[in-house]
Amino acid sequence: MDHREYRKQDAVGLAALHAEGAVDAATLLGLAQARLAEVNPLLNAVCIDMRELAARQVEQSLKGAFAGVPFLIKDIIQDYAGVPTTSGSRALRDVRPAQHADYTQRVLNAGMVIFGKTATPELALKGVTESVLWGATRNPWHPDHTPGGSSGGAAAAVAAGVVPMAGANDGGGSIRIPASHCGLFGLRPSRGRVPVTPGIGEQWEGASSDGVVSRSVRDSARMLDVLSGPGRGAPFHVASPAGSFESAAAREPGRLRIGWSSRSPIDGSVDPECVATVEQTAKALEALGHEVSEAEPQVDGMLVARAFLTLYCGQVAASVDSAVAQGARVSDFEPDTRTLALIGRSMPASEYIIMRQRWNEICQAVAGFYGHFDLWLSPTVAAPPVRIGALDTPPMMRILQRTVLRLPVGGLLRKSGMVDRLAFESLEKTPFTQLANLTGQPAMSVPMHWTAEGLPVGAQFTGPWGSEETLIALAAQLEAAHPWFDRRPPL
Repeated sequence: MDHREYRKQDAVGLAALHAEGAVDAATLLGLAQARLAEVNPLLNAVCIDMRELAARQVEQSLKGAFAGVPFLIKDIIQDYAGVPTTSGSRALRDVRPAQHADYTQRVLNAGMVIFGKTATPELALKGVTESVLWGATRNPWHPDHTPGGSSGGAAAAVAAGVVPMAGANDGGGSIRIPASHCGLFGLRPSRGRVPVTPGIGEQWEGASSDGVVSRSVRDSARMLDVLSGPGRGAPFHVASPAGSFESAAAREPGRLRIGWSSRSPIDGSVDPECVATVEQTAKALEALGHEVSEAEPQVDGMLVARAFLTLYCGQVAASVDSAVAQGARVSDFEPDTRTLALIGRSMPASEYIIMRQRWNEICQAVAGFYGHFDLWLSPTVAAPPVRIGALDTPPMMRILQRTVLRLPVGGLLRKSGMVDRLAFESLEKTPFTQLANLTGQPAMSVPMHWTAEGLPVGAQFTGPWGSEETLIALAAQLEAAHPWFDRRPPL
């Protein structure tokens, strides 16, 4: 097998060839590593090399749903015992977990060969993957542009053909945004479907879910079968479907009622390319026999943004303080992270809890929508991938930031309305993804459009809690009708 043949296969296909004895795990690993050596100097997708561990793996007899298939895990949450989990931060670069995360153990149990960890922005906080520790990760479709974040390293590696599928997680769009930016399929599972134990019980109050980005729907479907199920000490779990997620990818979804909207929920601008993605997808759905009409959940978009930013700032403060208590230096965190922590630290616990309780208000509004529709279609993002550095904090703001960080003014910043401004400015280009995180719903980005510049733009589908089977069946139907698997970046 050469690299051209390797790229013609998805992970399910490679596993089948390995099971037949047509190719061995060492050969597959060699092909993945050769492609990584070719593209990583440009893309900066993989930040931690695990080749020695992978070499020991392929010497073993590998069994499981993806036996022999090379795989990359994300450098946050997806711990591998003894390997640094830096979370994209200089402050955490020496953190070496003592045990595998349940996610990682399930990947290994499936026979996959883990040979590296992919880059993420610091603490997975941004929709771009540009950290001080690892530098900027670039988009294979256009290296001057971002692959998105926070699973940007994973998406760049998959789009560039290093691996057919890679580990990702999503606390505010971090699977779906990179999938959209890199022309991939990305499914964020329902809250509780995939455990993040044992290091933590739930990440970000359960708003974050782990999964993958992939080139084919069936890869993500089979991987969800591998990853789902009770975790060690997890607070709860979602019952498995009667069949399997993989079987859902092989069946018709039936006639679905799908509401669609391209309006930004925070009344920001939406790029015409993103509007076109939704309109084209709506027409494709009608051609497939679905009932499609313009409609959207009656949710206060700014409430969602404020609730998300309250979670965001509070969790960042807790993460920074916890790291410092364990020996990290505050100065090693990036200024943006320290500013968010300053705001979060000034927030009374009662305010945080009151805003957390308002998630129920958001859930109830969404439930009303799903009384009439099976799924909601929207853009995944409000703008195509921006250029590297475009979302950097402006120089004058950096100067102000340095002054602010020396003073105990978090409460003043919060009371000044800065959180509302931060909510709008930070989410203006990605306002569609956070709703599913707060409601715990599954959502997916499907690669349905490319701009005139050749940059991918995804269509997002969100469904009721526990509706992954429906989403997967529809995605497979769209994949068959509008194939994207063989569409590759000109890298």
